[in-house]
Amino acid sequence: MSTIEQTAPTSNNFLRTIIDDDLKSGRHKTVVTRFPPEPNGYLHIGHAKSICINFGLARDFGGRCHLRFDDTNPAKEEQEYIDSIKESVRWLGFDWGENLYYASDYFEQLYQWAEYLIRERKAYVEDLNADEMRAHRGTLTEAGKESPHRNRSVEENLDLFRRMKAGEFPDGARVLRARIDMAAPNMNLRDPVLYRIIHATHPHVGDAWKIYPMYDFAHGQSDAIEGITHSICTLEFEDHKPLYEWFLENLPVPSKPRQYEFARLNLTYTVMSKRKLQELVQLGIVSGWDDPRMPTLMGIKRRGYTAVAVRAFCDMIGVGRSDSWIDMSILEECVRADLNETAPRAMAVLRPLKLVIDNWPTGQVEEITALNHPQKPEMGTRMVHFSREIWIDGDDFIENPPKGFHRLTVGGEVKLRFGYIVKCTGVVKDEEGRILELHGEYDPASREGIHTADGRKVKGVIHWVSDAHAVNAEVRLFDRLFSDPNPDRGGADYKQYLNPLSVETLTECKLEAGLADSDIETRYQFERLGYFRQDPKDSVAGKPVFNRVVTLRDVWTKK
Repeated sequence: MSTIEQTAPTSNNFLRTIIDDDLKSGRHKTVVTRFPPEPNGYLHIGHAKSICINFGLARDFGGRCHLRFDDTNPAKEEQEYIDSIKESVRWLGFDWGENLYYASDYFEQLYQWAEYLIRERKAYVEDLNADEMRAHRGTLTEAGKESPHRNRSVEENLDLFRRMKAGEFPDGARVLRARIDMAAPNMNLRDPVLYRIIHATHPHVGDAWKIYPMYDFAHGQSDAIEGITHSICTLEFEDHKPLYEWFLENLPVPSKPRQYEFARLNLTYTVMSKRKLQELVQLGIVSGWDDPRMPTLMGIKRRGYTAVAVRAFCDMIGVGRSDSWIDMSILEECVRADLNETAPRAMAVLRPLKLVIDNWPTGQVEEITALNHPQKPEMGTRMVHFSREIWIDGDDFIENPPKGFHRLTVGGEVKLRFGYIVKCTGVVKDEEGRILELHGEYDPASREGIHTADGRKVKGVIHWVSDAHAVNAEVRLFDRLFSDPNPDRGGADYKQYLNPLSVETLTECKLEAGLADSDIETRYQFERLGYFRQDPKDSVAGKPVFNRVVTLRDVWTKK
């Protein structure tokens, strides 16, 4: 039995009601679900919903969930995709245990069942090409036209099908079709293709086969072989359900699973078509399937999203039967909610501007104890260093500030986080008027509060890093990949809505000393800036690269 992480049960939904009724009625003694990805790309956030549903239901009802690769098209499948899918499922917190399967493991049985249909006069070899079959298929209002090869003899069909299996014919020369009803209102029942010829090396079974079953033929029978009790899929397969059931009724399968459909996850500001995601990779628009801007599970994992947040998101949006759009801000808020509780705080200056504190003794360093989390003393403390020369963020200084600006300006005062109140006394510029550094003075009596020695209250508090102790780092500010909530709308080219500001790379950032040897898996809140984690792919010892996971607050709602 699979080992599934013991988290809180998923929210009540119609699938839970169905399963509960099936167990109470005795229809099933145990629950067996499956997550059946095609290994033709990386999994994305939409798949996370299906993973959580299938593994979560099995967990909650004491059953098991299989991981099965529906690997029926070697022309598009790769071992890289298989490996990434396994990693994604494990990352989400689920384990299939001994229940790892491949549809390709059943190819011999599926082939025998195909011959069974031929002998029953329920399948035939088709010579028409794809365009000709499409023309014969008819429309939603007009019946299809029967193929001239539909009434071939059993002997001729078996001979041709076996020659297809032997690799005698080139790709596309022939297919095997089910013989159902060319006038069926459901287009999927109009003699669908069962097998096609593909001369390609398969990532799991090598070159053993020259013909491969279609997804619709392999899927239901794989469910039956594995004893799946509840075959749960998204609503786009609802029209395929009669075909799913036709195969089960017309083949000597060992069990009769039932298919149930739920609404897929539609998320704003992204695309979740594998074809389009692959296009983004192939065109070099993103750095790969695991680019932190991608909606793939490996992409959001690399960016710094947590499995806890993704599971909470899937639970929050629920399971229903009606398609709807979920705003990206809901997912981002789930990430913030998790990281706000778990992420230790740190100071980082992303756009550094030097401040020289003239009345601080040269060479003197003060060690200051800082809380790792202001609301969680159990998370401990860290040591930060204060010295004569520090870095502040360039955005925290304006020479001629607008009304309401409470950060640093010439003659103005701010509180340095955990440190002292400083007053800016001067600005050093180059010949072109660009600011090189600031000068200021600190108030020795202001260490513990926001008041100066004479009682004046300072409104602004800014972060800083000691120059002598700063860690140099690259920081990538990731944002949404698309600037439009529905880049897929109306069949338009989704690439026209790519966000030109989806990533900003800052190479001269200054981080507090403790981040030099930080754990690659730790997410931090860079105070006032957002949540960040080291990039697990590009960070190297002594040269950390940090990704912004998410901003401190939603900055898109006002756009």
